Amino acid sequence: MYQNNFMNILKHFIIYGCAGLFIETLWTGIGSALKGDKNLRCNTYLWMFPIYGMGVFLEPVHEIMRGLLWIYRGIIWAAIIFLIEYITGYILKLTLGKCPWDYNGNGEILVSVNGLIRLDFLPVWFCVGLLFERLHDFVKIVI
Repeated sequence: MYQNNFMNILKHFIIYGCAGLFIETLWTGIGSALKGDKNLRCNTYLWMFPIYGMGVFLEPVHEIMRGLLWIYRGIIWAAIIFLIEYITGYILKLTLGKCPWDYNGNGEILVSVNGLIRLDFLPVWFCVGLLFERLHDFVKIVI
């Protein structure tokens, strides 16, 4: 029983990690297109795979929030994602000497907190949280 549960958690971890990398490369590729890059360059960091994979530990949060209106869930998700982004960025900064995503010193960024999170990404994280719910429901059915 425990081995089966572990395998399901591992499968979910891998799916969330891959989905996160896919979304991030799509996001940065679209950003390149908007900046006029015809090659549609996109980028991510291998560090992001386990960070996105840890979404498996947010599944119980989704179950608890199911009865809430979507707007409240989106706000909660945005706050949770900001917290995770800040904490993991801080840990990576301590470990590596710098955070792979650095929001300091970029003139187009209006508001960042210690270069680790961008407050103008609130609508993005709001939507990503709600998309995570759909992915979680799909993964539950498939796995």
